[in-house]
Amino acid sequence: MTQELPEFLTQSMQHFQQSLTEGWSHALKSLQSIDLGAGGAAMAAAPGQSPQIRFSAEKLQQLQQQFMKDAVALWTQGSQGKLQAQDKRFATEAWENNPVAAFSAAAYLLNARTLMGMADAVEADAKTRARIRFAVEQLTAAAAPSNFLALNAEAQKKAIETQGESIAKGIGNLIHDMRQGHVSMTDESVFEVGRNVATTEGAVVFENELFQLIEYKPLTAKVYEKPFLLIPPNINKFYILDLQPENSLIRYAVAQGQRTFVVSWRNPDASLAHKSWDDYIEDAAIKAIAVTQEITGAKSINALGFCVGGTMLGCALAVLAARGKKPVASATFLTSFLDFSDTGVLDVFIDESFVKYREQEMGKGGLMKGKDLSSTFSFLRPNDLVWNYVVGNYLKGETPPPFDLLYWNSDSTNLPGPFYAWYLRNTYLENRLVKPGAAQVCGVKIDLRTLDMPVYIYGSREDHIVPIPGAYATTQALPGAKRFVMGASGHIAGVINPPAAKKRSHWTRDDGKFPKTLAEWQAGAKEHAGSWWTDWSQWLKGHAGKQIAAPKAYGKGKYKAIEAAPGRYVKVKA
Repeated sequence: MTQELPEFLTQSMQHFQQSLTEGWSHALKSLQSIDLGAGGAAMAAAPGQSPQIRFSAEKLQQLQQQFMKDAVALWTQGSQGKLQAQDKRFATEAWENNPVAAFSAAAYLLNARTLMGMADAVEADAKTRARIRFAVEQLTAAAAPSNFLALNAEAQKKAIETQGESIAKGIGNLIHDMRQGHVSMTDESVFEVGRNVATTEGAVVFENELFQLIEYKPLTAKVYEKPFLLIPPNINKFYILDLQPENSLIRYAVAQGQRTFVVSWRNPDASLAHKSWDDYIEDAAIKAIAVTQEITGAKSINALGFCVGGTMLGCALAVLAARGKKPVASATFLTSFLDFSDTGVLDVFIDESFVKYREQEMGKGGLMKGKDLSSTFSFLRPNDLVWNYVVGNYLKGETPPPFDLLYWNSDSTNLPGPFYAWYLRNTYLENRLVKPGAAQVCGVKIDLRTLDMPVYIYGSREDHIVPIPGAYATTQALPGAKRFVMGASGHIAGVINPPAAKKRSHWTRDDGKFPKTLAEWQAGAKEHAGSWWTDWSQWLKGHAGKQIAAPKAYGKGKYKAIEAAPGRYVKVKA
């Protein structure tokens, strides 16, 4: 065996090199079937030729040497749990006590690490390197032995212990998920919109073909005179801000004395397939601002945009400013892009050929399907949000536990094709919003430098949808008084962090300085334990005016209560 070892190792390394080199084209082409989205955009590698690549000889030699060393140790000493101990996919006793499974896990991790090393050894432009790395991450995640019943020691153990019942349940789960069109991340039967999620009391006071406007019942005897309008992203449903009473940002705002209104987007069907970005700015964002003013009689309001809702709010305010109107006294941007210079991993899927492909496909009509958007976001974290559930649901026959956030995550929405195509070109591809006069919206050229109202800008430190440098870049795009806050965790968990939970941290800087880079800002920032909500609430109260008696009824004049919150629109499935 020892005489055959060098040849075995040499052949193995050659096999991995050949597989990776031959696999680039397949890996990159496979991205064409994945729609990648961030803050509302769904993206994919566009049809076209794969780029030419070559490897760094120095890095490849180092990688070969390390592979030989680790492979020899694995071959001669066995896995001994060393390589897989820190990977939760293989960390249970079932893997450790099964020598064949333990070896397969250790060999897989060695090979996956080598493939990733080879991706890092590619000599090409930054976007090509990032695309290759993403493709290899997807392929290695899919190839894990834990994803196959024949290799998954834990699933096999459970099948034996349950006398095959787990396999039968797994098949049932698979059939169920095939019928519903997506992998179950939670027990969706537990939740119902309006019954145990999206339960804050209120009424729909306006609706058109794009959105319903919800006014919430005050929880205080007095409210601030300037009403508060929330514009959520239209790539998913507003109740991420109103999951349960204890983690509802909407209920929290109401409890703080804010007279609160929220946009609830209609889930587009074929009748809305022609709607454009301009339609959503004019007939939704700007309309919601105007109706909120009319109902409350307020000369100005405070507004918040979350994710793509923040981008839409910024555009709407710039259009209004170009028309000589400034109805918003202060604006809050939560994990939002205005400057698309740094979009993180999502940048690897955007180029001219892809955008043209999408414009030709749906730029004049059509729908970007919600299930494709939802699948896309999941594949940004394939081990946690895809294969983890494949293994649990189908190989182990488990029903995932109830989790309100994952129920919301699976409740997808469509996007009108023209809206989506405009968004891709003008933001992710050409970054026009921060170039004065470069973007034309609703018939006017917009300039973010006209948005001189006070703004509160929040970004999450581990956000993979709106990377924290991208959120911070808004401080450089807007000229008025600013407050920037960085929270811990990701795109959703960082935002939905109620004070009562006493979780995570946030960072602020009180000297009023906003240097060019996030790193420079962080150098002067101070960490605070707990939620950023209290900091934001105090800031918002400072811009909300005096307190007045809370209204006794919903709406005003022609704007009457149409139906109880959360309304019909949010209940429509994609």
